[in-house]
Amino acid sequence: MLSVLDQAPPVAVSTEFRRPPARIRTTPRRAAAPLDAAGAEVLRTIANSRTPVFITVHANGRRRYGYWRPYDSRTGKGGCYMALPTEVCDRLESAGRITFGDPLVDPAKTTYRVWAADTPAEPAHAAARPARPTRTPAAAPVRRPMTSVGRPTAPAAPVRTVAQRVAA
Repeated sequence: MLSVLDQAPPVAVSTEFRRPPARIRTTPRRAAAPLDAAGAEVLRTIANSRTPVFITVHANGRRRYGYWRPYDSRTGKGGCYMALPTEVCDRLESAGRITFGDPLVDPAKTTYRVWAADTPAEPAHAAARPARPTRTPAAAPVRRPMTSVGRPTAPAAPVRTVAQRVAA
């Protein structure tokens, strides 16, 4: 007797629709060092999904990290490209905290999208969090029986309890 798996028709796996991963890890992951204030601010900017950050690598080897800062009518600032500190971004990249996307190649430069790494670095120490109290689910609401017309029945009269003597 054949098993069910032997009776199943073979399944052809097509690889024509597979795409390569958009994010590539540029360096192997190392032990995470705590970030300084500048590194934390740059990583916060890169991790913000509303702020796409790019790195431009010029033909002569110069690297430049930057993003578009939208105009803020409240402060009157923005509407321009902002550069991020290259040495801080290079430290984040060497520590494995940021990765680069697919390249866009021009004759004089190559541009990559910069992403925060998928797996965050391990913290230097575990932060103590207070334990959440467990909540019990609320009781389900009591439903009144319906009449044949689809209206709720009148509420029942309260039950009176009468003390009785038990014969011994």
